[in-house]
Amino acid sequence: MESYRELILENIDYDILLERNPWDKDLLDGYVELMLEICCSTRESVRICGQEVPTEAVKSRFLKLNSEHIGYVMDSLKSNTAKIGNIKAYTLAALYNAPVTMGQYYTSLVSHDMAHGLLDG
Repeated sequence: MESYRELILENIDYDILLERNPWDKDLLDGYVELMLEICCSTRESVRICGQEVPTEAVKSRFLKLNSEHIGYVMDSLKSNTAKIGNIKAYTLAALYNAPVTMGQYYTSLVSHDMAHGLLDG
């Protein structure tokens, strides 16, 4: 378990994230613990967005997350104004989907800002 924790902390540049976001230590630690829980799970699958996903697939994706993915998830969750019923499931889904949704999210933000004259094209 400790070796997975060290790998996750290294992959996401935890020290740098913490230095940049010292007020979010509990949030960062929560993400690490959720990822660690999946990496050490003996269950065959994990429920992500209402579907059972093989634990090995979720583990593989979590071990590929970096600081940009974590920053994106932090930004996304902080900007969410909807009431979340199951924050653990929501956060697991956000972490799992980060690699495939991050690009679209930032492209959408830039397009929005350009359309509203907040950025020069």
